[in-house]
Amino acid sequence: NVSQVPVAEGKSVQQTVELLTRKLEVLGAEKQGTFCVDCETYHTAAATIGTQGQTGKLMYVMHNSEYPLSCFALFESGPCLIADANFDILMVKLKGFFQNAKANKIETRGTRYQYCDFLVKVGTVTMGPSARGISVEVEYCPCVIANDCWSLLMEFMQSFMGSHAPGLPSVFGTKHDSIYSPSDTMVQYMELFNKIRKQQQVPVAGMR
Repeated sequence: NVSQVPVAEGKSVQQTVELLTRKLEVLGAEKQGTFCVDCETYHTAAATIGTQGQTGKLMYVMHNSEYPLSCFALFESGPCLIADANFDILMVKLKGFFQNAKANKIETRGTRYQYCDFLVKVGTVTMGPSARGISVEVEYCPCVIANDCWSLLMEFMQSFMGSHAPGLPSVFGTKHDSIYSPSDTMVQYMELFNKIRKQQQVPVAGMR
């Protein structure tokens, strides 16, 4: 499960990340290195739109340090293509069809924690130089059928996220009893990044 955690009142993004990781450490979770998930946005090149009255599509090319030899290419409405790392070079060759919206690059980085059979990754989401939000990914390693372990995941997430523990993600609902795959995690990160991008576009009211 991948979810966003709001910044604690009166705290910065970094201070909220520290609060979360401290709670994990108090539970007994141990640091197991770092992680990074990044996402670049490509839009359909202008030359390929308009001839048949088509609207432009966005494609997201993503990487996850948990799968260092893979590259993920996703459209918002599906599908998700899993390719090898050379896919980035192919995208350069396809610039006549897909153009990189460089200003939209977004990523999350942070620490991996192991707690019993749970793997937890708490990350700071950044666009350019600024921190834009907090991501939390929780995986119950022994189970490959998402719906079989949702109650257990929820109970564990509440132990350190409290009322900010998320509801059932849409990808779980569509999987039913099928096997959970890395692309399901990447779809959730794509949705999280898009949600954070949209939040940045809403003007912030002045402080009183």
